[in-house]
Amino acid sequence: MNTVSSTAQLDHKLEEKIILVDTSDRQIGTAEKLQAHRDGLLHRAFSIFVLNSQDQLLLQKRAKHKYHSGGLWTNTCCSHPRDEEPNLIAAHRRLQEEMGFDCELQELFSFVYRAELDHNLIEYEFDHVFVGYSDREPVLNPEEAEDWKWIDLAVLQADIKKHPETYTYWLRDCCDRLVAALK
Repeated sequence: MNTVSSTAQLDHKLEEKIILVDTSDRQIGTAEKLQAHRDGLLHRAFSIFVLNSQDQLLLQKRAKHKYHSGGLWTNTCCSHPRDEEPNLIAAHRRLQEEMGFDCELQELFSFVYRAELDHNLIEYEFDHVFVGYSDREPVLNPEEAEDWKWIDLAVLQADIKKHPETYTYWLRDCCDRLVAALK
């Protein structure tokens, strides 16, 4: 893809509307994605964790050109539902768009986090966490991810403690909760 169309595509994604919520996850409005991250507005999000038959987690490495947290390892997929789009439908849509496959998903829990990120952006999310199971290898969308790997959860937990700077904030914040919820 050439730089002009890639830049236009990125601009369009950042202009997408995301759902603003209160701390009980009740919708209170919408905002452009980039503006919500500039102003640190609480918004609805989801994180997907796909495990294989060996109970290894599929991680993706975010594309370096992403508007924040580029080049960091993170969970299988994460994004924001569109206005009036149910979380589960949005999760299936983005798993297919980012990783090139889909699988059955179940919501495990939700949590709120706030983090100051690179490029003076703030991630303040009411994050719905979904888990799925699949042995399929992803077909990465290069606009979203540049690499992937399967990793044992215990190995991931240890590596996050050793090298937190190589992982996204939300993965670091969510990993122990995920392991506890899976037990």
